[in-house]
Amino acid sequence: MGKMSATERSWALYDWANSAYTIIIVTAIFPLYFKSSAQEAGIGAAASTAYWGYANSIATLVVSLLAPILGTIADFRGFKKRFFVFFASLGIVFTMLLAVVPSDQWMILLVFFIITSIGYTGANIFYDAFLVDVTNEGRMNRISANGFALGYIGSTIPFILSIGIIILSQKNIIPLSVSVSSQIAFAITALWWGLFTIPMLKRVEQVYFVERVPNPVRTSFKRLYATFKNIKAYRPLFLFLLAYFFYIDGVNTIIKMSTAYGSDLGIGASTLLIVLFVTQVIAAPFTSLFGVLGEKYTEKRMILVGILIYVFICIYAYFLDSALDFWILAMLVGTAQGGIQALSRSYFGKLVPKESSNEFFGFYSIFGKFAAIAGPLLVGVTAQMTGSTNSGVFSLVILFVVGGALLLRVPRNSEAVSLPEVTKQLED
Repeated sequence: MGKMSATERSWALYDWANSAYTIIIVTAIFPLYFKSSAQEAGIGAAASTAYWGYANSIATLVVSLLAPILGTIADFRGFKKRFFVFFASLGIVFTMLLAVVPSDQWMILLVFFIITSIGYTGANIFYDAFLVDVTNEGRMNRISANGFALGYIGSTIPFILSIGIIILSQKNIIPLSVSVSSQIAFAITALWWGLFTIPMLKRVEQVYFVERVPNPVRTSFKRLYATFKNIKAYRPLFLFLLAYFFYIDGVNTIIKMSTAYGSDLGIGASTLLIVLFVTQVIAAPFTSLFGVLGEKYTEKRMILVGILIYVFICIYAYFLDSALDFWILAMLVGTAQGGIQALSRSYFGKLVPKESSNEFFGFYSIFGKFAAIAGPLLVGVTAQMTGSTNSGVFSLVILFVVGGALLLRVPRNSEAVSLPEVTKQLED
């Protein structure tokens, strides 16, 4: 942290701030809280799981539809910060509201969760795009990696605090119900997210931009059209996005399927939470290491190293048959998970035209979100056909191999492309 400028540090701290939302609201505590709320209302387990899936899909769809146009508008002077503040505030406020909604109001909880997810994901589009504003290309790998590393560390603190309150209430050590303890966890998440967003709001400003025009919305649609019309001018960028679509699908699938996979091995819920925590701790230093090595050997090579590690993980998973093997697998994931995500962000940041970073990070978000479809489907179909979860995880090798092959086709020493003349003319 000491080797970063105040602006870089303020930007990276937002990863520290919002990662609590990912682990507490998306992954660990709120899903169980919602399931319990739905069950008390007479909703069956299968139905509540379906509703949870629908909620995640709705949030993804809304952000995916909004991302390109909002990103393009945000490229105009002064809009990027406004959009970031709006979406971050939306996520923080409605996360706090989750703490005050009565536990038996499962439908309201679900609606509020959708809004928090839209806020979280929407803010991340503009946060990622700010990477080009806070540092230079020579430091981009390290700063992006430091952000992810801080996120892994920062998420564990409110997570441990929340889990501790819930466990103490379960054991009747403190006079709170589990429901109230969970609501306290949601409040902690919102406060943590809001507090550590303040440095970003104070010090980070939009440096690269397109000058404002009388009708920014109409012009933004024209710019999007021009981008697709001149897609050949952005060949390295879109080739990278295609590669990213495949390999990040494999990464996200392993993250999302990990608890189900561990359950199939007979690993208890409390142990799974411990494994999740240890993986976060291991991921932090390895993410920073990837950032340093990315500067020395190029981010493209280190992304390929991360892909190779994941290929080994998938192969190892095929032979996995004990809790010890699962622990080893989780530790291997921790060595590559943050690094491949951080360097993908910085590599993309180097490829995009800086004055149009929001527009292209909108596409980056879409490719990342829709990449969550093929992997789980591939695992599910393979596991069902073979009767083996191990085979399902092994099938993800396909995604990593295809992603790696496409990444190799991205031209060597690719640099940020400038806006084609036809796009520039729209802004005159």
